[in-house]
Amino acid sequence: MNQTAISPLVDHTLLKADARKEDVIKLAEEAKTYGFASVCVNPAFVATAYEVLKDTPEVKVCTVIGFPLGATTSAVKAYETTDAINNGATEVDMVINISALKDGNDDYVREDIAAVVNAAKGKALTKVIIETCLLTDEEKVRACELAVQAGADYVKTSTGFSTGGATKEDIALMRKTVGPDVGVKASGGVRSSEDALTMIQAGATRIGTSGGVAIAKGERSDSSY
Repeated sequence: MNQTAISPLVDHTLLKADARKEDVIKLAEEAKTYGFASVCVNPAFVATAYEVLKDTPEVKVCTVIGFPLGATTSAVKAYETTDAINNGATEVDMVINISALKDGNDDYVREDIAAVVNAAKGKALTKVIIETCLLTDEEKVRACELAVQAGADYVKTSTGFSTGGATKEDIALMRKTVGPDVGVKASGGVRSSEDALTMIQAGATRIGTSGGVAIAKGERSDSSY
C-alpha cells in the first residue's frame, strides 16, 4: 500500500488550543488536495471547515465530543453532537467516561455512548475514543464491547492528548473485539506512511493524524499526534 492508498483513510487533524481560523482553512484545503477522508477540528471550527469543504462532499467534517477527558455529562455530549451536526459535521469522535469504565459502571458507559450515537443517528458517524493508554487490556475489550452495544460506527484508540497514542497491539485487540463490521481508528503518534501501514495491517480502517500531508508525501511528521 502506497501513500496514495493511505490518504483516503486519513482524518486530517488539528485540535491544538491555539489553532487559528487560517490554520483550519489551510487544513481543509490540504484535505481537498490530498483526498483525505475528513478534517478533524474542534467544535468551534466546524462551521469554518464546512464552508471550505461544502462543495467537496467526499471530504467529511469531523469533530470531537467531550474532548479530551470524556468527563462531561451525557446530556452535554448529546447537545454538543447536535450542535456540531447543525454546523456541518458528519462525523463525531466522542470520548468515553473513563472513570466510569474503571469503576465498572458499564451501564453508564454504554448509555453515555448511546446518547451521542442517538443524537448523531442518520446524520453523522460516531467514533468512540477509549483512550487506550489509560486502560488495561480487559478494560480496552470492555470499552469496545460497550461501544458496539451502543451502536457506534468506530472505536478509536486515543485523543492524542494523554500519556500515549496508538499501538499495533491495541489496534489488533480492538479489531478482534469489535469484529469486521465496526471501524477501528488509530490516533496518536502516527507520523509516517510506515506507521500508518503498520496500523492498517493490524486492523485499522481510519488513521487520525496531524501529519497527513507528510504521510501523503512519504515523509515523517514531527507532530505528537
